[in-house]
Amino acid sequence: MNEPPHYRDDGRGVPRERTPEELLRIIFDYTAKISGERSLRSVLLLMADMGRDMIVADRCTVWLIDRAKQELFTMIAHGASEIRLPLGSGFVGNSIASGESLLIGDAYADPRHHPESDLRTGYRTKAVVTVPFAGNDGTIIGAYQAVNKLTPQAAFTPRDLEQLKLAAAYAGKSLESVILREEIESTQREIIFTMGQIGESRSNETGNHVKRVAEYSAVLALGLGLSADEAELLRMVSPMHDIGKVAIPDAVLLKPGKLTPEEFEQMKQHTEVGYQLLRSSGRALLKTAAIVAYQHHEKWNGTGYPRGLKEEEIHLYGRITAVADVFDALGSERIYKKAWELERILGLFREERGKHFDPRIVDVFFEQLPALIEIRNRYRDRDNADSE
Repeated sequence: MNEPPHYRDDGRGVPRERTPEELLRIIFDYTAKISGERSLRSVLLLMADMGRDMIVADRCTVWLIDRAKQELFTMIAHGASEIRLPLGSGFVGNSIASGESLLIGDAYADPRHHPESDLRTGYRTKAVVTVPFAGNDGTIIGAYQAVNKLTPQAAFTPRDLEQLKLAAAYAGKSLESVILREEIESTQREIIFTMGQIGESRSNETGNHVKRVAEYSAVLALGLGLSADEAELLRMVSPMHDIGKVAIPDAVLLKPGKLTPEEFEQMKQHTEVGYQLLRSSGRALLKTAAIVAYQHHEKWNGTGYPRGLKEEEIHLYGRITAVADVFDALGSERIYKKAWELERILGLFREERGKHFDPRIVDVFFEQLPALIEIRNRYRDRDNADSE
């Protein structure tokens, strides 16, 4: 994706127009790729590539409206990074405002041209075709824009405009569903993180504990060879590991001294409570969070709780979160203890390799230690920072 287009030429290296058969193949190939994508950035890139290849343009951009900021933006633009423009400016702003497509032969001869982007990038815009597109309810949500025709005539034609309209009609429907899915997932992430903070705040845990555990877990997951998607899933759910603490009595949760055996049994119930809170959800995200809440206190040698699972009976996400949680807990000041020095923490992980912790994860922990320390420093709690 985002590579220079490979156009059929006329035998002399000059790009030529697409045949109807080639156009169909481009549309089928790209729509198949787009249907399998979940990331808005990836979908925008594929759509930009599709428009560019269909009409033999040098560049193509898919613009969206940010109504909160009253701006037009693109996350993907051939030859440039994210671009933002005031809503209503430039060819794309005028096209979206009027709902009309534009076919421009000479950009600099038209007062609607917004030359600042050219000045910033050094690129020279000549011919332009812009097509607004709407969502399912008919509301315009963005626009396709292609720049500079590569065939010898160097000008876009009414045929190009019709072809880009076809791409735009598909883009509107597809992008709306991707945007909605991303909004839902973003909301889920925010809710999960907030719930995790609520669980920690009841026990006066450090303010950034859940954030650090989330980041540590993702780094360890990637170090173990898990996919970026799995690492992101673990980053999202690991903040919920102690949500069950909401049900633990203050007399136990906030006790400054050592817990009695009876009190420790009460404390251990937070894993069961967290699991029961989350397990009945129909969302895969929360079901995964339930596993982490339930198993992050299990130990590799089977001496953990609540079920005494051992080795790979413990879900990998639970084993990863256990390392992340203990690393952060030991390095943070709590109501019942002072923060440990780094060397003392590392000594414990060496000692507990193959006992408390999965030995493979401990090995990755040491391999990724610089990244973990960088995260710890980046999200250091104010109280700890002030005391050092």
